[in-house]
Amino acid sequence: MKRYKLTAVIWKEREGYVSKCPELGVASAGDNVEQAMGNLREAVALYLENAEALQMCDEIAEQPGSEEKYTAPFEVSIQ
Repeated sequence: MKRYKLTAVIWKEREGYVSKCPELGVASAGDNVEQAMGNLREAVALYLENAEALQMCDEIAEQPGSEEKYTAPFEVSIQ
């Protein structure tokens, strides 16, 4: 069994929560944070199973990773 340490970013929308794994570009949603996280975990597992079937998992495993990850909202203004 292969294990991947990935990041989940979850944010509130008008109608529920959106969850995204930025390393893979996989996203999901749910009615609450726990459901959004569970749905993302399931979507990522399906993505990785498909990547393994296509022999692409080595490329995913080679991506740089770190135990220390941060997410923060910020604002940018342009004219």
